Amino acid sequence: MTTTASPATVRADTTCLDGVDLAALAQRAGTPLHAYSASAIRQRIGALKNALRGLDALVCYAVKANGNLAVLQLMADAGLGADIVSAGELRRSLRAGIPAQRIVFSGVGKTAGEIAAALAAGIARFNVESEDELHLLQRLAAERDVIARAAVRINPGVDAHTHAKISTGNADNKFGVGIDEARRWFAGSATLSHVHLDGLHVHIGSQMLSLEPLRQALHRTADLWCELAAAGHAITSIDVGGGLGVCYRAGHDHPVAIEDYTDVIRHALAGFDGRILLEPGRWLVAEAGVLLTRVIRIKRGRQRRFVVVDASMTELVRPSLYDAWHDIVPVARESRPLQTCDVVGPVCETSDTFAVGRALPECEAGDLLLIRTTGAYGASMASTFNSRPLAAEVLLDRGRYAVVRRRQTFEEMIAGEQPAQNWETA
Repeated sequence: MTTTASPATVRADTTCLDGVDLAALAQRAGTPLHAYSASAIRQRIGALKNALRGLDALVCYAVKANGNLAVLQLMADAGLGADIVSAGELRRSLRAGIPAQRIVFSGVGKTAGEIAAALAAGIARFNVESEDELHLLQRLAAERDVIARAAVRINPGVDAHTHAKISTGNADNKFGVGIDEARRWFAGSATLSHVHLDGLHVHIGSQMLSLEPLRQALHRTADLWCELAAAGHAITSIDVGGGLGVCYRAGHDHPVAIEDYTDVIRHALAGFDGRILLEPGRWLVAEAGVLLTRVIRIKRGRQRRFVVVDASMTELVRPSLYDAWHDIVPVARESRPLQTCDVVGPVCETSDTFAVGRALPECEAGDLLLIRTTGAYGASMASTFNSRPLAAEVLLDRGRYAVVRRRQTFEEMIAGEQPAQNWETA
């Protein structure tokens, strides 16, 4: 089995990332601070491309993982497409230079306005998730006299064995449609004058550390493809989704090798002569990112020791939302004795907690900490709760860094707000 280790620039050194001294970076750019390694992202892109050699495959990066324009430009420069779930993500992708012909629109709640914008842009295809959406796509395409290419997202009834809040392939999830309904759509597809239904799509969940659920889902998808082809329906595209897991907890999480993942795709779709789409997000960017945060103070309770840091759930909500583990290490060269502590943020929620009962080197006020594996679903899920302006983001690349999102000012945060002056009646 071939293994794909975490990027060396992230795991090997706690004082340097992609050739940039983290303490100096934090001093200049401030904290909390999201930092992304361009080299680590390119490494992941290259590994996936190598594993897909020989396949007619298009990698469509899941923009929801990290939609920063600089990150999207890395994807565009590498020839990747984009998997989007909103009009905003469409605009981000186009702005970053990803051609519309490499953009796929997923999501269960596409509005008429979003579909119209995607049609106007000329995106590659829509992953359709309900009959109502299919009819809306037909009407909007007919109004514009264009042909929309579409795939049906099937719900294969496979448990992804991941966190319940990021599992999407069970029958009671909101995503996709059952296989019987998909059959009905294809049976009636001749009535769709402006929708060319010629694809299948499956995505059963995220942060999966086992290939077995993926194998089951892809074989069920392949069975449907063969059945539809035998019935005379040309299937030119199969979107196998994403969901590959990453290492959040060293020594505990064991991500699958990318070559083993692509081997599952090759085996399940053997004989398919159309295009295979993939929509990785987390796997490409999560381990390339870190969140730098500074210790505000040490608070000693009657039974617990709290390390209070300047980052919070507004910068990284995953621990609060999913009880997710993120490795935390000090950005320091000297050794210190371990102490058990809770690492918490300043937001007025008990759930604003990064770690509970964690053994960390002894911390003091002013120390710099590094929270690992935050390149996906960190900044992209950020908020301004407690009136905390959004943190800055920087891209690191072989000893250099560039601010790719400046730290939000208070005035920028409240720019859309105003006193109630111009009253109207509806």
